[in-house]
Amino acid sequence: MRRRYLLGRIITTGAALAIALLMAVPFRTQAAHASAGAPTMEDVRAEAFRGGYRLIDLGELRGRLEREPGRLLLVDTRQDWEHRTGHIPDSINFSFEPTRWSRLKNRWALARALGADKSRPIVFY
Repeated sequence: MRRRYLLGRIITTGAALAIALLMAVPFRTQAAHASAGAPTMEDVRAEAFRGGYRLIDLGELRGRLEREPGRLLLVDTRQDWEHRTGHIPDSINFSFEPTRWSRLKNRWALARALGADKSRPIVFY
């Protein structure tokens, strides 16, 4: 009987410790984020480089839309209601929720929306 109590005590203590650690992570992350400040444009450039993406500015986007109408696939990543209030003509709406479940749930829908043409440039905004 003593063994059972000790095991139960260890499990309870371990569970309490795990809960305490899990609760501390969001606070530490938020504090670290707050002390680090908001991402800078340099952070964005570095992330794009690591991901193999190229950033373009509005002038380049406008020029490409004028030179190659219909060539670019424009993907509006805002919420549906934001897209309905105004968007770049001929863009498709595919909102990205910032959750893992949403990304998993929508990955095949995104593949269908992007289409089979792998050479077509895609602009997410």
